[in-house]
Amino acid sequence: MAHLYIADDLVESSVGAVVELRGAEARHAVGVSRLRTGESVFLTNGVGLLLDTHAVAVAKDHVSLEVESIIKVAPNKPDVTLVQALAKGDRDERAIEMATELGISSVIPWQASRSVSRWEGDKAEKGKIRWQSIVREASKQSIRAWVPLVHDVVSTKQLCGQDFSGLTIVLDPSGTSSVGAVLTNHSASVQGGIRLVVGPEGGIASEELEILVSAGAVVVGLGKNILRTSTAGPAVLSVINELLGRW
Repeated sequence: MAHLYIADDLVESSVGAVVELRGAEARHAVGVSRLRTGESVFLTNGVGLLLDTHAVAVAKDHVSLEVESIIKVAPNKPDVTLVQALAKGDRDERAIEMATELGISSVIPWQASRSVSRWEGDKAEKGKIRWQSIVREASKQSIRAWVPLVHDVVSTKQLCGQDFSGLTIVLDPSGTSSVGAVLTNHSASVQGGIRLVVGPEGGIASEELEILVSAGAVVVGLGKNILRTSTAGPAVLSVINELLGRW
C-alpha cells in the first residue's frame, strides 16, 4: 500500500535529489508505518507538488528520500467548498474527513443556530486546529497533493456576507431541484466555484434558510430519505464529481 507524507517546507526538487523528512512525519513513517530503506513513498508539500521517492536512509526521527519522479498536480476546478455546520459528537469531523477523500477544495466551519456544538472563544481556534489535522490526515490517506484549506468558523450572516461569485447549494429536505439540474441551470456561476452548505442534526432553521436563499443560494433536496449531517455533504460531492467529469 502506498503512503504519503507531507513536508510543509518543500518548495521544489529534482529527480535524483535527496529530500529530508523530519519531525512528526518522519517519526510516523518509521514508528507506525515501519518504513525501511529501499521502500517507496510519496511526498507532497500540500499545494500540488507530489514526489515519488524511495528511502535511502532511515533513523528514528529522520528519513532521507531520493526522488524518482515529480508530478505537479493542478487543483480541481471549479473549487468546491464544504460549508459544514458544527455538530455534536464527531459527525462534523466524519463529514470533512470523507469530503477530503472526495476532493473538496476547502472547508468552512458553520455555527448554525441549531448547532449543538459551539465554537466560542479559545474553542474556535482549537476546533479549527482539530479540523486542520483531520483534513491533513485524510489527504495523506487518499494520496492527495492538495490539502484542503480550513477557514475560520462563521455565522450565517458572515457566510452570506462573504465575497463569492460562484454557486451556493444548500442541502435541505424542502428542496425540489436535483444536483444535476442546478449545475446545468447555473453553469456560468459554477465556474466561480461551488459552496455546498450542510446543516446540523436538527436541520437548517427556517429563518436561516430564508437568509441563505435571499443571498442567492439554491436549495437542493436529496430524495425521500433524510441523511445525517455526516452523510449529506459527501453524498452530493460524489454526484458533483461524476457530473463534473472528475471520476
